Amino acid sequence: MRPICFLGVLFIISACGGGSSSTDIEIDPGQDNSSGQSCSAYQSNNGNGSTLNCTIVHDNIVRQFYIYEGSGYQSNAPVLFVLHGYTSRGLWIMNYSGFQSIADDAGLIVIYPQGTLLPATGQTHWNVGGWTTSSTTDDVGFINSVINFFDNEYSINSKRIYSTGMSNGGYMSYKLACDLSSRIAAVVSVTGSMTSETLDGCNPTHPTSVAQIHGLQDSVVNYDGNGFSKPIEEVMNYWVNINNCSLEPDTSEISGNNGGGIHDVYSGCDNQTNVELYLMTNMGHNWPNLNNHDLQASTTVWNFLSKYDIDGLIE
Repeated sequence: MRPICFLGVLFIISACGGGSSSTDIEIDPGQDNSSGQSCSAYQSNNGNGSTLNCTIVHDNIVRQFYIYEGSGYQSNAPVLFVLHGYTSRGLWIMNYSGFQSIADDAGLIVIYPQGTLLPATGQTHWNVGGWTTSSTTDDVGFINSVINFFDNEYSINSKRIYSTGMSNGGYMSYKLACDLSSRIAAVVSVTGSMTSETLDGCNPTHPTSVAQIHGLQDSVVNYDGNGFSKPIEEVMNYWVNINNCSLEPDTSEISGNNGGGIHDVYSGCDNQTNVELYLMTNMGHNWPNLNNHDLQASTTVWNFLSKYDIDGLIE
């Protein structure tokens, strides 16, 4: 089914124009918000497909997400969640992450959800534990509700639902692999990690392919961890062990003009899943591109994710 735009919109969404515009949502408390969902066309200069700005109500909170339907969209389409970082916006990562052209070619549906404000700081966030412990937002339930929306309004491949994200969005992608495992096939974290709360409570229901893209110069989410983040090596070891992979990776060099890096592949995992690490020598807390970091995040993410469904390697 193709997307439908709901009439009788009950929400007022602030105007969004350009990468620095607000995506906050205002609700008239006198309005009945029980209908729960609305979509409207959003004008974007990126890609050849169509973009929608949507809201649903989850847990009595109006939640927003953008949809990019690739121009090659057909029935049984794969779905990719792209999650913004702490203090950021779904609109911003939609504009800089570069997935539209990939979606056009792959017939992919890309979803850019919006996080809520963290009570302790007033900044946008995903509730992953660690520095977000003041949050009571049910972000896992929100993502699950968005998947339900797509089950109803689109023809999607329910075995090919993926998540990636920058920083806090990478943390959230890992949390989805742990807490929404019945619906998430594979994830890639870009400059994210796992908090103690996420790792200690992780209980995936199937072997899950995961990849981490990280920079050794990242001073925000340090490779060696900090009070809020597990070291990246510990995160990789967790997924290697839970997926029953070979303990020693196949390591190759990533060459380039900016210091390059290494690519570790842990194979031999259950269901032919993989655990992979792209560790870039001179990259900081960035969404990487070839010109500056010797690796194109969007292409690397999709090349990895597209090989798997919820049952493992796609034969």
